Amino acid sequence: MLPDAADLPDLLLDLAVPHEDINEVVALRRAVTADPAVRRLVEEGAEDVTGAVREVDDPSGLADRAAQAPAALGEYFLAYVFLAAVPHARAVHRARGIPDDVSRHTLADLGRGMALHRRRHGRGGLGVRQGHWLTRHFCGRLYQLGRLQYERTGLGERTAQAIRSAGTEVTGGEPSLDLHIPDFLGPLTPAACDRSLDHAREFFARHFPEEPHAVATCHSWLLDPQLRRHLAADSNIVRFQERFRPGWEDPEPADTTPVGFVFGDPDLPVPDLPRRTSVERAVGDHLRAGGHWYVGHGWFPWDR
Repeated sequence: MLPDAADLPDLLLDLAVPHEDINEVVALRRAVTADPAVRRLVEEGAEDVTGAVREVDDPSGLADRAAQAPAALGEYFLAYVFLAAVPHARAVHRARGIPDDVSRHTLADLGRGMALHRRRHGRGGLGVRQGHWLTRHFCGRLYQLGRLQYERTGLGERTAQAIRSAGTEVTGGEPSLDLHIPDFLGPLTPAACDRSLDHAREFFARHFPEEPHAVATCHSWLLDPQLRRHLAADSNIVRFQERFRPGWEDPEPADTTPVGFVFGDPDLPVPDLPRRTSVERAVGDHLRAGGHWYVGHGWFPWDR
């Protein structure tokens, strides 16, 4: 359901949509509502998004529907898809008793996604890849709780094997929580992570009591152990790594992943990467020396 014209600006602010995008999004509303075919395309996209709880990794249809969107909407089509999905997402949250501030902070990842799109491409909108990511928030799979985000998911078999090898009995597919580290949210300090984890343990026990979680996992370039060679032992990233026990090793290089997260564009030429911060120097210098970065996989017992 699309928001009323009078309510749209306030909704965009609640969703942390960048201020420089708001006027254009508001102006495009008529292009959506005046054409029944476009409105139907948006509403079908919203149904794809909110039904993605079944197939979150392939919420199918987003790319196809974006390709069918009229040129007048540009890359704002998917933003309208998620705006139309807001009532459903909020209803899912209300049914679980999710506090309003958690609901608002979780769905505000739409604005973060639009900010990331502008940082990379220099123009407003929302890309298909970011749209796929946001399905987790709008179908009730993922929640932002302080500094970290938590995705309700099933334990992967490779991770389950690593955990069993460490002496903890788990089964592939059982409920687990996957941690994500959002951008534009300040330093990843140990204190901020502690507060988030304390909040999360209470939150999931209260709102999802039927899903007991034995472990939490994380799959991120931030868990690549090579970072310890480049960063101080008391750095936030190294301290974050120390929370996790090692999972399985990924043999495939993922060099563009840290480049994208740290510098905003995974396709930037390595020789030109800036060296302004310790993390920028770590990522760029390692690649310039001929090294590779990998996605690390880690876990820890959820009940401390």
